[in-house]
Amino acid sequence: MALPTRLPVARNPDPLRAPTLRWGILGPGWIAQRFVASVKEHTQQNIVAVGNIDLAGARAFAERFGIPRAWGSSEELINDPNVDVVYISTPHHLHLPCALAAMRAGKHVLVEKPLALNAREVSLLRDTAQSCHVFLMEAMWTWFLPKFDVLSQLLEARVIGEIRSIVADHGEHFNPDHRIMRADMAGGPLLDLGSYPVAFATKLLGPAKSVLASGQQAPTGVNGQASIILTHQDDNQSVLHTTLLSHTPGAATIAGTEGFIVLDGMFYTPGSFHVYDNDKHVIHYEEPKYAYDHIYHEAVHLAYCIGQGLTESPLRSIEDSLITMQTIDEVRRQLGIVFDQER
Repeated sequence: MALPTRLPVARNPDPLRAPTLRWGILGPGWIAQRFVASVKEHTQQNIVAVGNIDLAGARAFAERFGIPRAWGSSEELINDPNVDVVYISTPHHLHLPCALAAMRAGKHVLVEKPLALNAREVSLLRDTAQSCHVFLMEAMWTWFLPKFDVLSQLLEARVIGEIRSIVADHGEHFNPDHRIMRADMAGGPLLDLGSYPVAFATKLLGPAKSVLASGQQAPTGVNGQASIILTHQDDNQSVLHTTLLSHTPGAATIAGTEGFIVLDGMFYTPGSFHVYDNDKHVIHYEEPKYAYDHIYHEAVHLAYCIGQGLTESPLRSIEDSLITMQTIDEVRRQLGIVFDQER
């Protein structure tokens, strides 16, 4: 198949026409700062409250971003009658209890990735969302970006033929005092960094039929890096790597029978990619890298879904999140990684 003369246009909906929801922010940390700044800059969503175990921290966050109310506990934020949706950006091991409490209080929930610590917890969240008739989604912002809609259209049109293999990595260097180095906070790269290449591979090639993993420990005792080979349907393969011991390019390649696509690092964020045919002709998708101000697309997607009466996302379904976590669970089993909260 010949390469198209031009790339398709992203089909992302107008952020200003999405139904306006009232948001509560639970866990005002690094990613919440970027989420709130992006949502306030680009959308009509209404962020009305923030909650934190430290009231002073919640008040400081509220003052910085012009949020009307600050609460000193998760319970107060979750039970705020003026909140429609709770965005949960607490440490990983608190995702499950916070999301359960929010859904049981009748709130829709957007949970920062990972959705939970393991597949059993993801299943519990899914079942609770269904029984409470509320919307639940993992905030893996990759799948809501315009870049990935363009990519999806190219793959649906089989521009590179049938996908046979995927190669992807995600590595960053962290200091020993970072929370990712702490066993009591479900540390290690798999949930923070590795979930991106695993989700990427299983989204494009389907669930893994087999998993082969090798790992190395970090000086603090958590897993430091992992290399993973997945075998998918029809014996297609993905080769994935994640590490917290060093920065890596963070690129990804999708290889098909008629060509291949190279996504510049960090592949899961806004940025460029390049589509080649088997004669090495190429077309380019170009945009600035690392633009966290694009994170608002996930909030807009959620608002449209709720406006349509949906209880989960067609772009990042709970089944997608479950498949990602089942794969990571098997990697952890092979590497002997057990989080403190699971003991």
